[in-house]
Amino acid sequence: QQSGRRYNLFLKRRLRIDKRHQSKDSIFFRDGVRRIDFVLSYVDDLNKEWEKKLERRKEFESNLQKAGLELETEDKKESEDGKIYFVKIHAPWEVLITYAEVLNIKVPIRENDIPSMVENPLDCMLAPLRLPESVMHPEPDYFTAPFSKDKQELYLINDESTFFSPSMRNRIVNYILTRCPYGTEEGKKKFGIKRLLNNGTYSAAYPLHDCQYWKKANDPNCDNERYTLYMEWARFLRFYKEQPLDLIRKYYGEKIGIYFAWLGFYTEMLFLAAVVGLICFLYGLFTMDENMSSKEICDPAIGGEIIMCPLCDRECEYWRLNTTCQSSEYSHLFDNVATLFFAIFMGIWVTLFLEFWKRRQARLKYEWDLVDFEEEQQQLQLRPEYEAKCTQKKRNPVTQEMEPYLPISSQAVRFCVSGATVLFWVSLIIASMIAVIVYRLAVYAAFASLMENTQSLQPISGLLTPQLATSVTASCLNFVIIMILNFFYERIAIWITDMEIPRTHMEYENRLTMKMFLFQFVNYYSSCFYVAFFKGKFVGYPGAYTYMFKRWRNEECDPAGCLIELTTQLTIVMAGKQIWGNIQEAIVPWICNWWGRRKARNNPENLYSRWEQDHDLQIFGALGLFYEYLEMVIQFGFITLFVASFPLAPLLALMNNILEIRVDSWKLTTQYRRPVAAKAHSIGVWQEILNGMAILSVVTNAFIVAFTSDMIPRLVYYYAYSESEDSPMSGYINNSLSVFLISDFPDRNKPKLNPEGLVICRYRDYRYPPDHERRYLHTMQFWHILAAKLAFIIIMEHVVFIVKFFVAWMIPDVPADVKAKIKREKYLTQKILHEYELEKLKERLCQGDKRATEKEFIATEGRMELSRAM
Repeated sequence: QQSGRRYNLFLKRRLRIDKRHQSKDSIFFRDGVRRIDFVLSYVDDLNKEWEKKLERRKEFESNLQKAGLELETEDKKESEDGKIYFVKIHAPWEVLITYAEVLNIKVPIRENDIPSMVENPLDCMLAPLRLPESVMHPEPDYFTAPFSKDKQELYLINDESTFFSPSMRNRIVNYILTRCPYGTEEGKKKFGIKRLLNNGTYSAAYPLHDCQYWKKANDPNCDNERYTLYMEWARFLRFYKEQPLDLIRKYYGEKIGIYFAWLGFYTEMLFLAAVVGLICFLYGLFTMDENMSSKEICDPAIGGEIIMCPLCDRECEYWRLNTTCQSSEYSHLFDNVATLFFAIFMGIWVTLFLEFWKRRQARLKYEWDLVDFEEEQQQLQLRPEYEAKCTQKKRNPVTQEMEPYLPISSQAVRFCVSGATVLFWVSLIIASMIAVIVYRLAVYAAFASLMENTQSLQPISGLLTPQLATSVTASCLNFVIIMILNFFYERIAIWITDMEIPRTHMEYENRLTMKMFLFQFVNYYSSCFYVAFFKGKFVGYPGAYTYMFKRWRNEECDPAGCLIELTTQLTIVMAGKQIWGNIQEAIVPWICNWWGRRKARNNPENLYSRWEQDHDLQIFGALGLFYEYLEMVIQFGFITLFVASFPLAPLLALMNNILEIRVDSWKLTTQYRRPVAAKAHSIGVWQEILNGMAILSVVTNAFIVAFTSDMIPRLVYYYAYSESEDSPMSGYINNSLSVFLISDFPDRNKPKLNPEGLVICRYRDYRYPPDHERRYLHTMQFWHILAAKLAFIIIMEHVVFIVKFFVAWMIPDVPADVKAKIKREKYLTQKILHEYELEKLKERLCQGDKRATEKEFIATEGRMELSRAM
């Protein structure tokens, strides 16, 4: 009996192999002629809703056929696991030309005769970075015009089956799928593939990849673009090569193409910032031995003789300043004159980046036929969810047609709930940050006591101070909290945006973008803002310390300043986010796909069809690009908002982005189903977010240099308080430390032990000594330094903003040659269209068409003359 089953299984597989004589990579119907433009899949689960799902599918597929689409179903017996049905969809020529006109798709009318750009003299040097011409420009450049069914003779239609590219075809089919009705439920008309996917009627809907990524298809009609993209773009060994943007756009659509164009341009611009940041870091490294402050701290005769007041109440002991010798030396790596230069440089760099990106974007708009593409076209296309949920209708003032709308009262309620939810989660972040601060305050005393009393930690006590140990552990804890909050908020943000029922897809993305960015901004940057602008600023002084919640004494900065702690915080959060992001983007999809394909390895290759292979891949999703942009914009904030504290941040970002481009391309080409092509002529609302962060970065870096670093106090001492002409900075450490009489300690603050019988201790501030008539009040030097800090902020901000706006004014958003080409193309396109209309009119006159009057002929000729004059 067992041998009989094996024989039956063998016959079944044999029959399937014979039935599929065509290649398993075939992207055509069984006739080998009609191309598969989209695939739907479903599973027959015999539960209580089985009949309802069956009825929906019948109605939906019947309506698809009424819309002109052709369907072919693969029975579940033909699938690899014997459970899944596949419905293959083909859009015939008549459907394509109908909806190409509806979607205003531009198609070729004549080959472009505008000469290409003058050759760059550096091209020979850049040759190793170039890709083959056939990869960079997979098709000729054409003059294009919006498609019209009435003017088919005007277009360069050599072959109807290939005239519309696969990405155009799947975009048209997706448009039909999202609007096709499938019946009426609960008195409401139901439609759209998205709703059918949500209720389980279908399990998946996707366009097909054209071949396997690791080898070419056997079918000679296949373009093998996926294979080309993998070989020339998605492999990490090609990291130094340029990106084939035209091929990416052709295969995935303009929306994905513009993302990779932006990411590539951002990475190129990071190279300059990384080089300058590395030079500033090396300057700090090479001048470390010349730093007078760390010399005095490390000198046993100076720093070794200065007794510092305890850093916590009761448990902490008095300590000598030279115990922070090594940390003070390392702080000079980031807190030096080059820091100021780099902060100003980055303020100008971010302007150059944004302005040059506008020019690059304008060139892409011309090359990708997006010049006349306006977002208003998409605004007229309502989201299916909006149409389904809005039962009331009113007349559209633009189209003069009745369309659904959401009443103002309903919008107000939804926005209030949405706003309250966002406010609650932002408050949750702030509460978690306060919890981390409390952790810092609570464990500092424990670290200080542990390091003083544990002999095994003595060798590293100079490097790992209690402040640094607290900062590192708090940063790691903060990063874990950030990741947990992110995980939950992403789902909440999508839920409340769905609840608002945005009118269009663009409106939906913009609302979700603002919610997610606001949350991520507070989540990722709040801890850095705390260390930069609050830590050590509200400490008080010995005997009158300030306390959080009247219990935990506020943190003090290291004697060498808080900048090294900000650097630590920034490095841990930024590097941790990038490492975790790459794990999520690359390793998780690979494991999921490996797990899903494990059974298929045991079957003959002929049995694993193209639609089944793609079905087992991960879903890229409508918000796939949203998360990619969000990740890069958060990184952009790290390298601009706090770059004065960490000049190596652009270098870390550069290395990450070189990897990011290849990881994104690899996962898109190998691990995900082919996304539905979509048009976009810019990076959208992200441009405004980047502009806002560029302006904010000038302010934050000015405040970091003024209040977090020690540069301004050192400059004030150098020019106003130095007593040595030969070595102006000598004596700075002694000058920056105030004196406190130990007998003035209240019992709450006084250390338990004073074995050396000390009389005074020192603390970091500018206050009068205990024997002065204004004891423990701020000295004039404190006010001089504060005035210098405020003056520096005002001067730096004004200088950088003036340079930024001047640079922005000097650099036009659209290159002059692109403007000329756009005008030339518009003129030639109008001329071609007018000549076509004139020829058609002549034909009608010759055929005796009474409607074609002589006046109409004269008017058409006059319009051509006017076009030439313009």
